[in-house]
Amino acid sequence: MTHHDVIIIGAGAAGLMCASTAGYRGRDVLVLDNAKQAGKKILISGGGRCNFTNQKVEPHNFLCGNSHFVKSALARYRSNDFIELVERHGIEYHERDHGQLFCNDSAKEIVTMLMTECEWAGAKVQLRTEMTKVSKNDQGQFELQTSNGDYTCDSLVIATGGLSMPKLGASPYGYKLAEQFGLSVLPTQAGLVPFTWHTEQKERFEPLSGIAVPSTITAEDGTQFSEALLFTHRGLSGPAVLQISNYWQAGQAIKIDLLPNESAKDKIETALVNNPKQSLRNTLSQWLPKRLVETLFETAQLDKALNQLGHGERDQIAKDLNEWSIVMNGTEGYRTAEVTLGGVDTNELSSKTMEAKNVAGLYFIGEVMDVSGWLGGFNFQWAWSSGVAAGMAV
Repeated sequence: MTHHDVIIIGAGAAGLMCASTAGYRGRDVLVLDNAKQAGKKILISGGGRCNFTNQKVEPHNFLCGNSHFVKSALARYRSNDFIELVERHGIEYHERDHGQLFCNDSAKEIVTMLMTECEWAGAKVQLRTEMTKVSKNDQGQFELQTSNGDYTCDSLVIATGGLSMPKLGASPYGYKLAEQFGLSVLPTQAGLVPFTWHTEQKERFEPLSGIAVPSTITAEDGTQFSEALLFTHRGLSGPAVLQISNYWQAGQAIKIDLLPNESAKDKIETALVNNPKQSLRNTLSQWLPKRLVETLFETAQLDKALNQLGHGERDQIAKDLNEWSIVMNGTEGYRTAEVTLGGVDTNELSSKTMEAKNVAGLYFIGEVMDVSGWLGGFNFQWAWSSGVAAGMAV
């Protein structure tokens, strides 16, 4: 068996970050992954441009069973630290809404940077390697049997990711390893994921596919996001929907404000004074796409002039615009989800080092644990921060 100080399972964002960090500390590091290519999820992220972090990262941008868990790692390796690394490698980037940072050219640059860092740090990355067995021997070392030979190590880091995007090789392997070593794994579900229509909704709303409007969406727990809402053939998507999906449970309604930061009631009353004979259709079509207006409201109502609408009728129309309540069928699931909610219980891990409290030398980093960030570069920042935290400890 070949011995290494540190073996990391998973050549994704967190695994590669951990590898270079440990390598620079003089540790003998081997990264194993069954994929043909390192950083596959990085390559497709952000439309191929990789939203690699966010200018403003705070603990409240993350969902975790223990809300304090993320604080230590995020404080010790901040987004500015990663931005400096990107700049050192000469990667040009730009900022979009809400502090999101993207590569100007391609996500490949981030993977190349991480692989270069591993090379400089002396960390070896071995792909196309299947795990067959992982155990701990009497000497306290981990033994790994793989399709490419057998290894031992003092520190084993699990960076296998979650269940989202199975076509990129996502699997529950990391959860199974956690359970094998006695750690609890919290129930998982798809996060940052589009919603799907019920059958009768699909018939009604499918023709709106492609329409995007500004919105504020509120979940039943009061969480809300103001971003674009996109109608698709299958349901609702867009940044606002992806964000709220992390706070939604099956069967719950979401409230959609189609005129964010505006009072629909005031707008209708003003229009009534200024253009009493204008039809409701023409009034609403000044504020929202006509196809959306015609789908949301009955034709008979839309054909009425504003002065033909009763007071209660106008109030209901205003409510439908500012507080459209809808119960979606479900989500598109892991197939299109950007993250996995749930995972290895963080109460079982050290928030400083990511080491399992009851299994010396075993570490979990990145998406495999019960930490999920908002849309906008936060999940990558967690990969970098947790990877560095473990890399400094192994």
